Amino acid sequence: MFATLSDRLATTFKNIRGKGRLTDADIDATAREIRIALLEADVALPVVREFVARVKERARGEEVSQALNPAQQIIKIVNDELITILGGETRRLRYAKTGPTVIMLAGLQGAGKTTLAAKLALWLKEQGKAPLLVAADLQRPNAVNQLQVNGERVNVPVFAPQPGNGVGDPVAVAREAVEEAKRKLHDVVIVDTAGRLGIDEELMKQAADIKAAVNPDEVLFVVDAMIGQDAVNTAQAFLDGVGYDGVVLTKLDGDARGGAALSIVQITGKPVMFASNGEKMTDFDLFHPDRMAGRILDMGDMLTLIEQAEKTFDQAQAQQDAAKIATGEFTLEDFLKQMQQLQKLGSMSKLMGMLPGMGQFREQLDNFDDREIDRIKAIIQSMTPAERANPKILDGSRRARIAKGSGRQVSDVNQLIQRFTEASKMMKQLASGGGMPGMPGAPGAGFGKRAGAKQVAQKKKGKGARKSGNPAKAAQQAKADAAKKPAAANPFGVPGGEEIDYEKAAAELNLPSDFSKFLK
Repeated sequence: MFATLSDRLATTFKNIRGKGRLTDADIDATAREIRIALLEADVALPVVREFVARVKERARGEEVSQALNPAQQIIKIVNDELITILGGETRRLRYAKTGPTVIMLAGLQGAGKTTLAAKLALWLKEQGKAPLLVAADLQRPNAVNQLQVNGERVNVPVFAPQPGNGVGDPVAVAREAVEEAKRKLHDVVIVDTAGRLGIDEELMKQAADIKAAVNPDEVLFVVDAMIGQDAVNTAQAFLDGVGYDGVVLTKLDGDARGGAALSIVQITGKPVMFASNGEKMTDFDLFHPDRMAGRILDMGDMLTLIEQAEKTFDQAQAQQDAAKIATGEFTLEDFLKQMQQLQKLGSMSKLMGMLPGMGQFREQLDNFDDREIDRIKAIIQSMTPAERANPKILDGSRRARIAKGSGRQVSDVNQLIQRFTEASKMMKQLASGGGMPGMPGAPGAGFGKRAGAKQVAQKKKGKGARKSGNPAKAAQQAKADAAKKPAAANPFGVPGGEEIDYEKAAAELNLPSDFSKFLK
């Protein structure tokens, strides 16, 4: 979503790195590039002007002029201002003190409200809540059926007394849903409302009537992040006509320039509360301004990555795998389980994009084929349990059978086995504290703590004792050292200083009588 903006800002900061002092001309040039980057990302012009003005003001202040690294200080300022225009702090849901918490979703048709309702229900369910989905979109064809299907996918009940498709009263459905939630002890009610292709009086009136009927604790405006400046205009019009408490951005995984996300908060004054960034029901989470700013500036988003991993991976299983790695018992069966868990986190390109500095590899990440993991799984699943436990038994005929069973080439099987073997050795060495092989200064690499101490001892030993400056004392010291020094041994192990009787030694070897001709 923010690829264009990230690349442009990265180029801008690259031009000022290495400068010990920034002049006014440098600051003006940097501000100009930032302005162009934001405008190209489709950020609203008033937001761009305010953003650039604050950056320039702070860049000319003491925090940059007295900084040891002015370029890094500029990046910090831009990061701080990005966090500000994205909302500053994470805004969380407000829950009702008594009775069920009512959340009303509103927005234009095609923004993704119905799918997002199910994603929000699943997210609330993971938080320990008991949500109820309400099909109050009775206008769009099959909207009720779509919500019921999505409700089954996330295992959340759906209240749908009316068939929809233009039949029924959405205000009455919303009102009855609250009573239904009280009877069946649901603590959260999510009302999915109808949308329009554009803002009109009928849309505004229906949304206002539903809001008055259920008195929602939260009204969330769902907006498609891919429609650019129109998202800001629509958000402002809906705010003036009905009002809402927060914004939900959908389709953040698209290829649009993403200016809407940077503009809505500043234009409307309402925070972005949630973000949907994929097609899966789990591709939904709280919107964290600081983490989004980090992604834009290619600083990564390790906290989100860790949170997703904690939700997906089994901690007990992870500890067992770590123990197997340390003892060298990690098998292809364990590797297969890890691959399956990894796929639950989402696409590899998305995961790798959360790591700091991965913006420079964006082209490779975009071209990464997630089906490669499926191909690896197919190869491993084509093996017998004995072959997964001990890949050393995989001879030529077995590898040919595995390749045929997985629809791959024998070379693909060979590469997988080779990489797995090398990775297993490396992981075992790391787990045992051996360090990475061949890395200077690392334990086990010949330059570790013990090796270093040994080298220092040898170095000290090689220096010898200090010689006296007095010639007489120096001669006396040399004589004493010579007396202490043991005689050098010869290559045959005979102590130095002894006379060797070579004829006697040759006789003791009992050589053949005709062997003497080879000694001439």
